Amino acid sequence: MAEKPVKVLACGDVEGRLTALFNRVQAIQKKAGQFDLLLCVGEFFGTTPEAQAEWQQYKTGAKKAPIHTYILGAASQETVKSFPSADGEELANNITYLGRRGVFTGVSGLQIAYVSGREALQDPAPAHCFTSKDLSALVAPLTGSSKFRGVDILLTSQWPRGVWHYGNTPEVNTKFCGSGSVANLADHLKPRYHFAALEGAHYERLPYRNHVVLQENAQHVSRFIALASVNNPAKKKYLYAFNITPMKAMEASELVKQPQDVTENPYRFSSKDKPGKQRPSFNTTEEEEPTSQFFFDLSTKQGGGFRGRGRKRDGDGRGDFQRDRGDNKQQRRHPQPTGPCWFCLASPQVEKHLVISIGTHCYLALAKGSLTPLHMLILPIGHYQSVVELSSEVVEEMEKYKEALKSFYKSRGARCVLFERNYKSQHLQLQVVPVPLDRCTTEDIKEAFMVQAQEQQMELMEIPQHTDLKQIAPPGIPYFYVELDTGGETLLPDPETFPSAVWEGGAGERGVAEHPDSCRLEGV
Repeated sequence: MAEKPVKVLACGDVEGRLTALFNRVQAIQKKAGQFDLLLCVGEFFGTTPEAQAEWQQYKTGAKKAPIHTYILGAASQETVKSFPSADGEELANNITYLGRRGVFTGVSGLQIAYVSGREALQDPAPAHCFTSKDLSALVAPLTGSSKFRGVDILLTSQWPRGVWHYGNTPEVNTKFCGSGSVANLADHLKPRYHFAALEGAHYERLPYRNHVVLQENAQHVSRFIALASVNNPAKKKYLYAFNITPMKAMEASELVKQPQDVTENPYRFSSKDKPGKQRPSFNTTEEEEPTSQFFFDLSTKQGGGFRGRGRKRDGDGRGDFQRDRGDNKQQRRHPQPTGPCWFCLASPQVEKHLVISIGTHCYLALAKGSLTPLHMLILPIGHYQSVVELSSEVVEEMEKYKEALKSFYKSRGARCVLFERNYKSQHLQLQVVPVPLDRCTTEDIKEAFMVQAQEQQMELMEIPQHTDLKQIAPPGIPYFYVELDTGGETLLPDPETFPSAVWEGGAGERGVAEHPDSCRLEGV
């Protein structure tokens, strides 16, 4: 017999508006039936005289919560006095204070981990803040077991820093939002649902994976939901209803099913962390790396070179490679190779006579080993190995180059094929090859790639248009990507069996590569 799901309501900052909350809960239960529990994140108590008088009605029993309600502790110094020193104490009929941090397990086996308050920025920590020791004490007993797969629900007052990476963007100022320690906590505990508040915003992030594709065993997905405050004037969502079967009662095959909109893990975003690697501590916050702009100077008599805006060139005329802070703001430095690279603009190996256009983050060049006379390459100025490693600003500029080339080729009576070979590649090269409109249809080109892939015992997987490639091929995974007029196809082979001979020395790199010849691309 299947385990009966637990019906749960989650709520954002109540801030003392208890009657408004519970009236809303009663209306929901009248329509959808009785829920098992209500979980409140963020600030539960208010500081106004009206809020305190309203609480007294529940505390004295004059009013009663219509559902078992579990709340987090204070998130500000002003509300600390409303909480007892002991964890797990019932404050009023049907209203229970969970505590500073811990794990609550219901009779159904549903496991709920929680952390109250904000991350401490000083020592000793204020009463409404948590420390790295609090988080370590929470994580160690759980993750120390070989049977640990994650928790069903995680409740935190603060958002996790960077949860929006790889996903949809929230309507908050991400520069100041969230805690790096909460992000580390979520990365370790792998909650199926994670709720937070304090930002006055509603945000349902796309579900994300807790494993690295092709490198780790499949695991369940996590969903982060931030909720607004009760009765907020903007009418943003503050209540979330869902059913959940406890993890321990689920078959592994059912638990690890992946929804179509799943993304990569946002907490493994930092380039300092390899895929699958967890951050080792809870007292670090993710910092934004400073950025810099660089400009390639083609005006020098010696063939050009890199220089920062407003900086003098070296005496030999080759230019220099220096930071440009622009308006006194620190900006991102382009990644640099550890050795010689033929495609980094700062490198003496780059063949400058092939360069056509230079932007802020990318440049356009003719392919040396071209498939057609107008075969071009879009390349990042900095040293990136693949598209999935690019920062958002580089991706944005690369898209502009792609659109410009599509318009150019169309004016010449051609459509273009874009592809990337990410296998033993030192520097990303996005190949752009024009194909005459009267010679091949998009379906002809697609079939050519499909046939070639089948002959090499590989499978091309068609992905929806506008899908972020990072969701399918995380950094470190070899792949072959093709973008056609109607969308894209992605090849995700096993790293040990990727047939490198097919694309070794790919087009534009060391010579003309073998290529699907159904359209005779090399002859157009």
